[in-house]
Amino acid sequence: MALKIVNALLAIIGGIGGAMLIFWILNKLSESLKGRWEDRVKPWMFAGPAILAIAVFLIYPAITTLQYSFANDQTTSYVGFQNYIDLFSDPTFRTALFNNVLWIILVPVITVGFGLLVAILTDRLRPRGEKLTKTIIFLPMAISMVGAATIWSTIFSFQPAGSPQTGLLNAALGIFGKDPVSWYQTSTLRLNSLLLMVILIWTQVGYSMVLLSSAIKAVPEDTVEAGRIDGAGERRIFTSIIVPQIWGTMVTVFITVLIGVMKVFDIVYVVTNGGFNTDVIGRRFYDELFTFRNNGYAASIVVILMIAIIPVLIYQVRHFRAEELAR
Repeated sequence: MALKIVNALLAIIGGIGGAMLIFWILNKLSESLKGRWEDRVKPWMFAGPAILAIAVFLIYPAITTLQYSFANDQTTSYVGFQNYIDLFSDPTFRTALFNNVLWIILVPVITVGFGLLVAILTDRLRPRGEKLTKTIIFLPMAISMVGAATIWSTIFSFQPAGSPQTGLLNAALGIFGKDPVSWYQTSTLRLNSLLLMVILIWTQVGYSMVLLSSAIKAVPEDTVEAGRIDGAGERRIFTSIIVPQIWGTMVTVFITVLIGVMKVFDIVYVVTNGGFNTDVIGRRFYDELFTFRNNGYAASIVVILMIAIIPVLIYQVRHFRAEELAR
Protein backbone atom coordinates (compact mmCIF):
# COMPACT_ATOMS: atom_id res chain seq x y z
CA MET A 1 0.00 0.00 0.00
CA ALA A 2 2.81 2.39 0.93
CA LEU A 3 4.57 1.58 -2.35
CA LYS A 4 1.42 2.43 -4.33
CA ILE A 5 1.11 5.78 -2.54
CA VAL A 6 4.77 6.55 -3.24
CA ASN A 7 4.33 5.62 -6.92
CA ALA A 8 1.23 7.82 -7.15
CA LEU A 9 3.06 10.77 -5.58
CA LEU A 10 6.04 10.28 -7.89
CA ALA A 11 3.72 10.16 -10.90
CA ILE A 12 1.99 13.40 -9.83
CA ILE A 13 5.26 15.19 -9.08
CA GLY A 14 6.88 13.89 -12.26
CA GLY A 15 3.90 14.85 -14.39
CA ILE A 16 3.56 18.36 -13.00
CA GLY A 17 7.32 18.90 -12.85
CA GLY A 18 7.80 17.57 -16.37
CA ALA A 19 5.08 19.86 -17.73
CA MET A 20 6.60 22.87 -15.95
CA LEU A 21 10.05 22.02 -17.30
CA ILE A 22 8.75 21.69 -20.87
CA PHE A 23 6.96 25.05 -20.75
CA TRP A 24 9.98 26.70 -19.12
CA ILE A 25 12.23 25.47 -21.95
CA LEU A 26 9.72 26.58 -24.60
CA ASN A 27 9.43 29.98 -22.95
CA LYS A 28 13.22 30.41 -22.93
CA LEU A 29 13.40 29.42 -26.60
CA SER A 30 10.76 31.99 -27.54
CA GLU A 31 12.48 34.69 -25.48
CA SER A 32 15.73 34.01 -27.33
CA LEU A 33 14.09 35.33 -30.49
CA LYS A 34 14.20 39.03 -31.23
CA GLY A 35 11.60 41.60 -32.12
CA ARG A 36 8.28 40.54 -33.59
CA TRP A 37 9.30 36.89 -33.89
CA GLU A 38 9.03 36.45 -30.13
CA ASP A 39 5.43 37.69 -30.13
CA ARG A 40 4.60 35.51 -33.11
CA VAL A 41 6.19 32.31 -31.84
CA LYS A 42 5.45 32.46 -28.09
CA PRO A 43 1.67 31.68 -28.35
CA TRP A 44 2.47 28.61 -30.47
CA MET A 45 5.10 27.51 -27.98
CA PHE A 46 2.47 27.28 -25.24
CA ALA A 47 -0.37 26.02 -27.44
CA GLY A 48 1.86 23.58 -29.29
CA PRO A 49 1.89 20.74 -26.70
CA ALA A 50 -1.92 20.84 -26.43
CA ILE A 51 -2.31 20.84 -30.22
CA LEU A 52 0.12 17.95 -30.47
CA ALA A 53 -1.77 15.99 -27.80
CA ILE A 54 -5.08 16.58 -29.61
CA ALA A 55 -3.54 15.43 -32.89
CA VAL A 56 -2.00 12.28 -31.40
CA PHE A 57 -4.76 11.20 -29.03
CA LEU A 58 -7.89 12.48 -30.84
CA ILE A 59 -7.47 13.25 -34.54
CA TYR A 60 -5.18 10.34 -35.43
CA PRO A 61 -7.34 7.70 -33.63
CA ALA A 62 -10.47 9.13 -35.29
CA ILE A 63 -8.94 8.87 -38.76
CA THR A 64 -7.64 5.36 -38.04
CA THR A 65 -11.05 4.25 -36.75
CA LEU A 66 -12.73 5.60 -39.88
CA GLN A 67 -10.22 3.70 -42.00
CA TYR A 68 -10.73 0.45 -40.05
CA SER A 69 -14.50 0.70 -40.44
CA PHE A 70 -14.08 -0.18 -44.12
CA ALA A 71 -11.85 -3.20 -43.36
CA ASN A 72 -12.51 -6.83 -42.48
CA ASP A 73 -12.38 -8.48 -39.05
CA GLN A 74 -8.58 -8.48 -38.84
CA THR A 75 -8.17 -5.19 -40.78
CA THR A 76 -6.09 -7.00 -43.40
CA SER A 77 -8.19 -5.96 -46.40
CA TYR A 78 -10.94 -3.51 -47.26
CA VAL A 79 -14.57 -4.61 -47.65
CA GLY A 80 -16.14 -1.27 -48.58
CA PHE A 81 -19.46 -0.49 -46.88
CA GLN A 82 -20.16 -4.11 -45.93
CA ASN A 83 -19.65 -3.43 -42.21
CA TYR A 84 -22.28 -0.68 -42.28
CA ILE A 85 -24.69 -2.88 -44.26
CA ASP A 86 -24.25 -5.69 -41.72
CA LEU A 87 -24.56 -3.21 -38.89
CA PHE A 88 -28.00 -1.90 -39.82
CA SER A 89 -29.15 -5.40 -40.80
CA ASP A 90 -28.32 -6.67 -37.31
CA PRO A 91 -31.39 -6.70 -35.00
CA THR A 92 -29.19 -6.58 -31.89
CA PHE A 93 -27.60 -3.32 -33.08
CA ARG A 94 -31.01 -1.86 -33.94
CA THR A 95 -32.12 -2.69 -30.39
CA ALA A 96 -29.01 -0.99 -28.98
CA LEU A 97 -29.62 2.03 -31.21
CA PHE A 98 -33.25 2.26 -30.07
CA ASN A 99 -32.17 2.08 -26.43
CA ASN A 100 -29.60 4.82 -27.00
CA VAL A 101 -32.32 7.03 -28.45
CA LEU A 102 -34.43 6.43 -25.34
CA TRP A 103 -31.48 7.37 -23.12
CA ILE A 104 -30.88 10.51 -25.19
CA ILE A 105 -34.52 11.59 -25.01
CA LEU A 106 -35.16 10.92 -21.33
CA VAL A 107 -31.97 11.23 -19.27
CA PRO A 108 -30.84 14.81 -20.12
CA VAL A 109 -34.36 16.23 -19.81
CA ILE A 110 -35.06 14.51 -16.49
CA THR A 111 -31.61 15.40 -15.13
CA VAL A 112 -32.02 19.10 -15.94
CA GLY A 113 -35.61 19.07 -14.65
CA PHE A 114 -34.74 17.45 -11.33
CA GLY A 115 -31.60 19.57 -10.99
CA LEU A 116 -33.65 22.73 -11.48
CA LEU A 117 -36.31 21.58 -9.01
CA VAL A 118 -33.75 20.68 -6.35
CA ALA A 119 -31.87 23.96 -6.93
CA ILE A 120 -35.06 25.97 -6.37
CA LEU A 121 -36.09 24.04 -3.26
CA THR A 122 -32.65 24.05 -1.62
CA ASP A 123 -32.19 27.78 -2.28
CA ARG A 124 -35.22 28.39 -0.04
CA LEU A 125 -33.60 26.67 2.94
CA ARG A 126 -31.55 28.34 5.61
CA PRO A 127 -27.82 28.62 4.77
CA ARG A 128 -26.76 25.70 6.97
CA GLY A 129 -29.58 23.46 5.72
CA GLU A 130 -28.89 24.49 2.14
CA LYS A 131 -25.21 23.52 2.34
CA LEU A 132 -25.95 20.17 3.99
CA THR A 133 -28.71 19.30 1.53
CA LYS A 134 -26.65 20.23 -1.51
CA THR A 135 -23.69 18.26 -0.19
CA ILE A 136 -25.81 15.12 0.23
CA ILE A 137 -27.37 15.48 -3.22
CA PHE A 138 -23.99 16.16 -4.84
CA LEU A 139 -22.27 13.16 -3.20
CA PRO A 140 -23.30 10.60 -5.90
CA MET A 141 -21.33 12.72 -8.39
CA ALA A 142 -18.16 11.59 -6.62
CA ILE A 143 -19.03 7.91 -7.10
CA SER A 144 -17.85 6.10 -10.21
CA MET A 145 -20.46 4.74 -12.59
CA VAL A 146 -19.41 1.21 -11.70
CA GLY A 147 -19.85 1.96 -8.00
CA ALA A 148 -23.24 3.61 -8.60
CA ALA A 149 -24.39 0.64 -10.69
CA THR A 150 -23.33 -1.74 -7.92
CA ILE A 151 -25.20 0.27 -5.28
CA TRP A 152 -28.42 0.27 -7.28
CA SER A 153 -28.03 -3.42 -8.12
CA THR A 154 -28.35 -4.18 -4.41
CA ILE A 155 -31.63 -2.26 -4.37
CA PHE A 156 -33.17 -4.12 -7.33
CA SER A 157 -31.48 -7.49 -6.72
CA PHE A 158 -33.72 -10.50 -7.33
CA GLN A 159 -33.80 -13.99 -5.83
CA PRO A 160 -36.35 -16.68 -6.74
CA ALA A 161 -39.54 -16.82 -4.69
CA GLY A 162 -38.99 -18.65 -1.42
CA SER A 163 -35.35 -17.59 -1.15
CA PRO A 164 -34.15 -14.77 1.13
CA GLN A 165 -34.28 -11.53 -0.81
CA THR A 166 -31.03 -9.54 -0.82
CA GLY A 167 -32.56 -6.69 -2.82
CA LEU A 168 -34.01 -3.87 -0.76
CA LEU A 169 -37.08 -3.39 -2.95
CA ASN A 170 -37.97 -7.07 -3.19
CA ALA A 171 -37.44 -7.46 0.57
CA ALA A 172 -39.94 -4.63 1.08
CA LEU A 173 -42.40 -6.36 -1.26
CA GLY A 174 -42.01 -9.56 0.77
CA ILE A 175 -43.10 -7.72 3.92
CA PHE A 176 -46.44 -7.02 2.24
CA GLY A 177 -46.76 -10.58 0.95
CA LYS A 178 -45.90 -9.74 -2.66
CA ASP A 179 -43.83 -11.97 -4.91
CA PRO A 180 -40.34 -10.71 -5.81
CA VAL A 181 -39.87 -9.06 -9.20
CA SER A 182 -36.88 -9.56 -11.49
CA TRP A 183 -36.60 -5.85 -12.16
CA TYR A 184 -33.65 -5.89 -14.55
CA GLN A 185 -35.09 -8.78 -16.55
CA THR A 186 -38.45 -7.10 -17.13
CA SER A 187 -38.29 -5.59 -20.62
CA THR A 188 -42.00 -4.70 -20.77
CA LEU A 189 -42.23 -1.03 -21.71
CA ARG A 190 -38.42 -1.02 -21.39
CA LEU A 191 -38.74 -1.01 -17.59
CA ASN A 192 -35.25 -2.44 -17.11
CA SER A 193 -33.72 0.25 -19.35
CA LEU A 194 -35.60 2.93 -17.41
CA LEU A 195 -34.20 1.56 -14.15
CA LEU A 196 -30.70 1.72 -15.61
CA MET A 197 -31.33 5.35 -16.56
CA VAL A 198 -32.21 6.08 -12.92
CA ILE A 199 -28.61 5.27 -11.98
CA LEU A 200 -27.15 7.86 -14.34
CA ILE A 201 -29.76 10.44 -13.38
CA TRP A 202 -28.95 9.86 -9.70
CA THR A 203 -25.27 10.60 -10.30
CA GLN A 204 -25.85 13.67 -12.49
CA VAL A 205 -28.64 15.53 -10.66
CA GLY A 206 -26.11 16.95 -8.16
CA TYR A 207 -23.99 18.36 -10.99
CA SER A 208 -27.08 19.90 -12.58
CA MET A 209 -28.23 21.30 -9.25
CA VAL A 210 -24.92 23.04 -8.47
CA LEU A 211 -24.70 24.84 -11.83
CA LEU A 212 -28.37 25.80 -11.96
CA SER A 213 -28.35 26.97 -8.34
CA SER A 214 -25.39 29.24 -9.10
CA ALA A 215 -27.19 30.59 -12.17
CA ILE A 216 -30.37 31.28 -10.17
CA LYS A 217 -28.42 33.12 -7.47
CA ALA A 218 -26.79 35.25 -10.19
CA VAL A 219 -30.16 36.51 -11.44
CA PRO A 220 -30.34 40.24 -10.55
CA GLU A 221 -32.72 40.74 -7.66
CA ASP A 222 -34.04 43.99 -9.13
CA THR A 223 -35.53 42.14 -12.12
CA VAL A 224 -37.38 39.81 -9.76
CA GLU A 225 -38.60 42.73 -7.63
CA ALA A 226 -39.76 44.55 -10.76
CA GLY A 227 -41.86 41.53 -11.67
CA ARG A 228 -43.41 41.43 -8.20
CA ILE A 229 -44.20 45.16 -8.38
CA ASP A 230 -45.97 44.54 -11.70
CA GLY A 231 -48.16 41.95 -9.97
CA ALA A 232 -46.55 38.78 -11.31
CA GLY A 233 -46.92 35.65 -9.17
CA GLU A 234 -44.03 33.38 -8.21
CA ARG A 235 -44.74 30.96 -11.06
CA ARG A 236 -44.82 33.76 -13.63
CA ILE A 237 -41.62 35.26 -12.19
CA PHE A 238 -39.91 31.90 -12.49
CA THR A 239 -41.04 31.15 -16.06
CA SER A 240 -40.78 34.68 -17.49
CA ILE A 241 -37.87 36.22 -15.55
CA ILE A 242 -35.64 33.56 -14.01
CA VAL A 243 -35.73 30.84 -16.69
CA PRO A 244 -34.80 33.17 -19.59
CA GLN A 245 -31.80 34.43 -17.62
CA ILE A 246 -30.54 30.94 -16.73
CA TRP A 247 -31.39 29.39 -20.11
CA GLY A 248 -27.75 29.37 -21.21
CA THR A 249 -26.75 27.36 -18.14
CA MET A 250 -29.65 24.96 -18.68
CA VAL A 251 -28.51 24.35 -22.26
CA THR A 252 -24.92 23.80 -21.12
CA VAL A 253 -25.97 21.24 -18.51
CA PHE A 254 -28.27 19.54 -21.02
CA ILE A 255 -25.54 19.20 -23.65
CA THR A 256 -22.95 18.00 -21.13
CA VAL A 257 -25.27 15.27 -19.85
CA LEU A 258 -26.32 14.43 -23.42
CA ILE A 259 -22.73 13.80 -24.50
CA GLY A 260 -22.23 11.53 -21.49
CA VAL A 261 -25.44 9.66 -22.30
CA MET A 262 -24.46 9.02 -25.91
CA LYS A 263 -21.37 7.10 -24.82
CA VAL A 264 -22.94 5.32 -21.82
CA PHE A 265 -21.34 1.92 -21.24
CA ASP A 266 -20.31 1.00 -17.71
CA ILE A 267 -23.77 1.07 -16.09
CA VAL A 268 -25.23 -1.34 -18.65
CA TYR A 269 -22.10 -3.50 -18.63
CA VAL A 270 -22.07 -3.92 -14.85
CA VAL A 271 -25.80 -4.49 -14.28
CA THR A 272 -27.12 -6.48 -17.26
CA ASN A 273 -24.19 -6.77 -19.69
CA GLY A 274 -26.64 -5.78 -22.42
CA GLY A 275 -29.03 -8.64 -21.74
CA PHE A 276 -32.84 -8.51 -21.68
CA ASN A 277 -33.01 -5.85 -24.43
CA THR A 278 -30.96 -3.29 -22.48
CA ASP A 279 -27.95 -3.11 -24.80
CA VAL A 280 -26.51 0.24 -25.89
CA ILE A 281 -24.07 1.21 -28.62
CA GLY A 282 -21.08 1.65 -26.30
CA ARG A 283 -21.42 -1.82 -24.79
CA ARG A 284 -22.09 -3.33 -28.22
CA PHE A 285 -18.81 -1.89 -29.46
CA TYR A 286 -16.97 -3.40 -26.49
CA ASP A 287 -18.46 -6.82 -27.23
CA GLU A 288 -17.55 -6.74 -30.90
CA LEU A 289 -13.99 -5.57 -30.28
CA PHE A 290 -12.91 -7.49 -27.18
CA THR A 291 -15.19 -10.55 -27.24
CA PHE A 292 -15.58 -11.33 -30.95
CA ARG A 293 -12.36 -9.60 -32.12
CA ASN A 294 -14.28 -8.07 -35.02
CA ASN A 295 -12.17 -4.95 -35.56
CA GLY A 296 -13.83 -3.59 -38.69
CA TYR A 297 -17.37 -4.10 -37.41
CA ALA A 298 -16.49 -2.51 -34.05
CA ALA A 299 -14.90 0.47 -35.80
CA SER A 300 -18.06 1.04 -37.84
CA ILE A 301 -20.07 1.22 -34.59
CA VAL A 302 -17.73 3.92 -33.30
CA VAL A 303 -18.04 5.86 -36.55
CA ILE A 304 -21.83 5.81 -36.24
CA LEU A 305 -21.48 7.17 -32.69
CA MET A 306 -19.06 9.89 -33.85
CA ILE A 307 -21.43 10.94 -36.64
CA ALA A 308 -24.31 11.11 -34.15
CA ILE A 309 -22.38 13.30 -31.71
CA ILE A 310 -21.05 15.80 -34.29
CA PRO A 311 -24.30 17.85 -34.53
CA VAL A 312 -24.36 18.12 -30.72
CA LEU A 313 -20.79 19.41 -30.66
CA ILE A 314 -21.51 21.91 -33.45
CA TYR A 315 -24.53 23.23 -31.58
CA GLN A 316 -22.50 23.48 -28.36
CA VAL A 317 -19.76 25.51 -30.06
CA ARG A 318 -22.31 27.85 -31.64
CA HIS A 319 -24.09 28.23 -28.31
CA PHE A 320 -20.87 29.19 -26.54
CA ARG A 321 -20.00 31.68 -29.28
CA ALA A 322 -23.46 33.25 -29.05
CA GLU A 323 -23.07 33.58 -25.28
CA GLU A 324 -19.67 35.24 -25.69
CA LEU A 325 -21.07 37.71 -28.20
CA ALA A 326 -24.01 38.46 -25.90
CA ARG A 327 -21.59 39.40 -23.14
